[in-house]
Amino acid sequence: MRKLFFLALKIAISAGLLYLALSGVNFPAIQARLGSIDLGWIATAVAATVIQLGVAALRWREIANACGAHLSTHAALRFTLVGAFFNQTLPSTIGGDGVRLWLLQRHGTTWQAATYSVLVDRAVGLIVLAAIVVISLPWSLRLIENEHGRLALALLDFAAIAGCIVFLVFGRLSWRWIQDIWPARHLQGCAKLASHVMFDRRIGPRVLLLSLLNHLLSVAIATCAALAIAAPVSFGEMLLLIPPVNLITMVPISIAGWGVREQAMQAAFSHAGLSTADGVTISLLFGAIYFIVGAAGGLAWLLSSEKSAKGAAAMDDEDGVPEPQPKPQA
Repeated sequence: MRKLFFLALKIAISAGLLYLALSGVNFPAIQARLGSIDLGWIATAVAATVIQLGVAALRWREIANACGAHLSTHAALRFTLVGAFFNQTLPSTIGGDGVRLWLLQRHGTTWQAATYSVLVDRAVGLIVLAAIVVISLPWSLRLIENEHGRLALALLDFAAIAGCIVFLVFGRLSWRWIQDIWPARHLQGCAKLASHVMFDRRIGPRVLLLSLLNHLLSVAIATCAALAIAAPVSFGEMLLLIPPVNLITMVPISIAGWGVREQAMQAAFSHAGLSTADGVTISLLFGAIYFIVGAAGGLAWLLSSEKSAKGAAAMDDEDGVPEPQPKPQA
């Protein structure tokens, strides 16, 4: 009952925010944009999304190996693709993280190593994104004409970077009570690993470079969506607008970020003096592109050995036959 309640709540939030975003724009303008869409740029955006998933998989592999999870490149690519599908279907923007964790554990990794690898991967991505937003703040404030928009962006930047600093500092604390409290102990463990993979001389540069490339690809995907509808917005403007929008969309209060992303894009375009109809249209295309790539992840999941094993386990449970324990893979 509790799960159904939260699912219904997130569906309601997504629907409500989508309604608010769409009710404030000019529908004929959106229809005109979509009616003359350039499918070549959409195909380019899909290709960029596939590359982005590959980059994300390579970063996760580096982090997982640092956590002792021993993740191969092939497995990282496959698990990330499957995770992209569940990010689009489970009631949050982080549903795919849970699936990646489960898949990694099924392949012989301990629950702790698998959990740490996924949480640290998410944390590193958030820290680099927050750093991008803060570094670009002087140019962002020049782009945004609205005083309320400038204040909102500055507060968002401050909250994001402050949270990241507190997280990293927490990993360096030596207070005894931290080890006595289960959530605090594991949170500190994740913070220590995040600091290690970011600042280690051997793997740190690769992890940071892959994280930066990941976020730049998000900007490129959104720019392709803008070019597909001939929206008068440049790559430079998207470089300043998309990272804060992505930062807001990471809050897991909706289905795959729907509604939250559209509201954030509408506000970002409005404060920057751009067409809100273009902002919402680009956001809808952005989400649709990720859904298309996620569908490929769904196909990979249906054909995977893990899906077959799960189905067989369900049949065994129905027949009263205990599930055989899988052997860890090398």
